[in-house]
Amino acid sequence: MFLRKSWLLAGCLLVLSAPVLASGAHTYAFGAAAPATKATRTVEVVLQDNSFSPKSLDVKAGETVRFVLVNKGQLLHEFNLGDAAMHASHQKEMLQMQASGMLTATGVKMGNMDHSTMGHDNMGGMKHDDPNSVLVEPGKTAELTWTFSKAGALEFACNIPGHYQAGMVGKLTVSQ
Repeated sequence: MFLRKSWLLAGCLLVLSAPVLASGAHTYAFGAAAPATKATRTVEVVLQDNSFSPKSLDVKAGETVRFVLVNKGQLLHEFNLGDAAMHASHQKEMLQMQASGMLTATGVKMGNMDHSTMGHDNMGGMKHDDPNSVLVEPGKTAELTWTFSKAGALEFACNIPGHYQAGMVGKLTVSQ
């Protein structure tokens, strides 16, 4: 009887957790990724070696912004939306990616890694798939579209090891 109840409980927990597992559980208090077709404004951001242009951006709560990211530098860069604490945490993940050889100065090497078992967790899995972040290789252009849900002070930053510390961070003000 105990074994049957254990299996029943395990089955119920699995069913209840399925939507969370399927969604990737990426939620952000300041907004969410959106399709480019929902954008009400497009902003071009130039990524150079350890700087952004512009250095600050102002958006409104409720606004959906399509960021067009142009890497005019010689190095791989990232455009990541968040607050200082989020960037500090993400920098640790990026350092692990670099130490594993997955992240190089000019790109991401996938090699023969099994990416089906990778994800952002505390078990050491690595995958750059956060919806608030995009990597842009030298000479390439990428996009990120985001709907800002509430007013607050954020940053856009490159969390490639050493880049944030070298000044590759900008101020993002979300007003009412």
